[in-house]
This record gives sequence, C-alpha cells and structure tokens, in this order.
Amino acid sequence: MKQWRVSCFSRGGRRALTLTLAGVLGELSSRAQTADGNNGLQEANTLVRKYYADGTNLMYAIAGILALVGAVKVYGKWSHGDPDTGKVAAAWFGSCIFLVVVATVIKQFFGIS
Repeated sequence: MKQWRVSCFSRGGRRALTLTLAGVLGELSSRAQTADGNNGLQEANTLVRKYYADGTNLMYAIAGILALVGAVKVYGKWSHGDPDTGKVAAAWFGSCIFLVVVATVIKQFFGIS
C-alpha cells in the first residue's frame, strides 16, 4: 500500500519560507543590538512605577471581592454543619492576606513611594 504525503509547501516553497524567516530574524536582531538598551530599561522602570498605584488598588479590590466570596462560602458551609469549615475559612482568609502582603512587600522591595 502506498502512502501519499500531502504538504502545503513544496521543497522550494519551504526553502523560501525558511530564508524569509531567517532574514526577518536577522533584521530584528540587528535592530535590537543597535537600540540603546538603557533607554528601554529606563522607560520600562518609569512605566512600572507610574502604574504601581493603580495595580495596588486593583489588588486590594480583588482581595475584597475574594473576601466577600469566601465569606459567603464559609457561611454556607457553617450553616450546613460541614466539619471542614475552619479549614475553608483559613484558606480564604489566607489568600486575602497574601494579596495585601504581596502589594506591601513589592512596594518596599523596589522602593516605590
């Protein structure tokens, strides 16, 4: 039984595609080497510092929503008399505390004021 190999590119087409991709990557590499890396890092640093307050507020909002969802779930377990209510409450409370602590630690670690 003969098996037929179906290919979307002929051999010449694959070579052309490979050469095109190599040319594009070479061009990108040469442009990346000529660009001043310090300017890019400085710009990234200022952007991160500029958006940090918004990110922190978003983190606090997510922690608040998690606290509300966790409180509802813990109340449901507690009202049904489930024996693992304490573990579930500790897990939800811990996740909210983790989000708040991470925001504070990152702020202190990077010296963002």
